[in-house]
Amino acid sequence: MNKDDRSSAIAAAQDYFDAGTFRADLAALVAIGSESQNPDARDECRRYLAEGMRPRLSALGFNCESFENTDPRGGPILLATLIEDPARPTVLIYGHGDVIRAQADAWREGLHPFDLKEEGDRLYGRGTADNKGQHLVNIAALEALMKTRGALGFNVKIVIETSEETGSVGLPEFFEAEKERLAADVLIASDGPRLQPETPTIFMGSRGGTSFDLVLELREGAHHSGNWGGLLSDPATILAHALASIVDRRGQILVPEWRPTSLTDDIRAALRDLPLEGEAGPAIDPDWGEADLTPAERVFGWNSFAVLAMTSGVPEAPVNAISASARATCQLRYVVGTDPDDILPALRRHLDREGFGDVEVRAHDRGFFAATRLSPDHPWARFVAASIEETSGRAPHVLPNLAGSLPNDSFVDILGLPTIWVPHSYRGCSQHAPDEHLLKSVSRDALGLMAGLFWDIGETGGPERG
Repeated sequence: MNKDDRSSAIAAAQDYFDAGTFRADLAALVAIGSESQNPDARDECRRYLAEGMRPRLSALGFNCESFENTDPRGGPILLATLIEDPARPTVLIYGHGDVIRAQADAWREGLHPFDLKEEGDRLYGRGTADNKGQHLVNIAALEALMKTRGALGFNVKIVIETSEETGSVGLPEFFEAEKERLAADVLIASDGPRLQPETPTIFMGSRGGTSFDLVLELREGAHHSGNWGGLLSDPATILAHALASIVDRRGQILVPEWRPTSLTDDIRAALRDLPLEGEAGPAIDPDWGEADLTPAERVFGWNSFAVLAMTSGVPEAPVNAISASARATCQLRYVVGTDPDDILPALRRHLDREGFGDVEVRAHDRGFFAATRLSPDHPWARFVAASIEETSGRAPHVLPNLAGSLPNDSFVDILGLPTIWVPHSYRGCSQHAPDEHLLKSVSRDALGLMAGLFWDIGETGGPERG
C-alpha cells in the first residue's frame, strides 16, 4: 500500500471540507424540502434525486436511473452504478434523501429547517444528520479517491431512496425486482449516531420496530363526573392498568414472548465497557430498564417498550366528565431473537390473560423494519474497523446492531449482504426533532475515514480478496 497516496486521498477529502464546499453543498441539499411524511412534498423528494444527486453522480461516471415506487405511499428511488472491473469487489452504498416532517414552527428563533445555519461546531437544518449530510460525506469521499487515484479500484452501486421516514415503503419490492442489478459484496452505508462524537463507530445491524395503538372504547359520549363518577368505568384508568401489565414500574418487559433469547456471551462481550454517558443528550436513568443488564445491553441487546402518546378526553380543555374512550400509541423496539410475526399476537394473548380483553390492539399500517445483526468478528467488520483505526489512530466502537431501526433487513434478507454502517452523526443531533444539526468536527473526521476506507478497498480488494 502506498501510504503517501492514501494520505493524499484523505487530505483531499478533508480539503473539501476546509474549503467550505461541504457546507455549501449540504446547504443546497437541505434547501430541498423532501418531507416524505408530507404528501404535498412528493415533488421535492423527486427533485432531490433529479437535482441533488443525479448530476453529481453522473459527473463522477455513474450510470443513473430513477425508478417509480410501486407502493403509492412511497417516493422514487435512484440507482447509480459504476463498474470499473467486474473482477473487482462491488460495494453497495445507501442513503435516503427524504426527511422527517420539518416542524418549522418549533425550531429555535433564528433557525429554519430548510435554511442551513452555522453556529460554532453545528450545522443546523432538517436532514443535516438524517440523512443528507451522511451520504454526502460518502459521495465526497468517493470523489476524493477519484481525484487522487483517477479510479476507485472497485465497483460501486448507490441506492438513494425517498421513503425511509415512512418505513422505506416499496424498498423491499424494489430490491426483489432488481436483485441481480443490486448484486454486491458488501453494504457500506451511513446513518444513525456515533456512540460518542469523538470516537468513530461501526454497527452491523439494527433493532427492529413495530408500533400500534391500544384502544378502549366503552360507550358513546362523555358523562358528568358528579352524576356518574363511581358508576361508570374510566377507560383511561383501565388502559393505564393494561399498560402496567406490559411493563413494570421500571420498564421491565412482562410479556414473555417479548423477552429475547439472543443476548449471548459473545454479544455481551462485544457490548462490554461501551461508553454511553457523555455530553450528548440527557443523563441515563440508571434504575430504568432490565435490572440485571448493563445500560449498553439494555439499548443494544434487549427489547424496549415505549408509550409514544396517550389520550383520553380533551387534554387541552378538560371537562368534568367520565371519558368514553382512551388510546395509547405504543412502540416495541426489538432485537434479533424476537419473532416479529408474533409480537402483536403475543400481546393479544397477554392482555387476555391479564383480564383486558376489551382493550383492542390496532396495528399501524406504517412500514417498519425487522431486526438484524452481524457478528463483530465477520471479515468485513474487522476490515472496516482496522481501516478506521489506521486513519484515526484509535479503535472504533463496534456495535452488533444500532439501537434504532433501519431498512437493513432488506439488504440482509433479500440481497444477502453483510452490512457495515459507519455513522457520521452523534446522539445529541436532534434528528426527528426541531433544531436538527450535524457537527462540523465529526463531518470533517468522517470524510477522512471514508476516503481511507475506500482507498483500502480499492488497494486490497477487501477481506475476501485481499
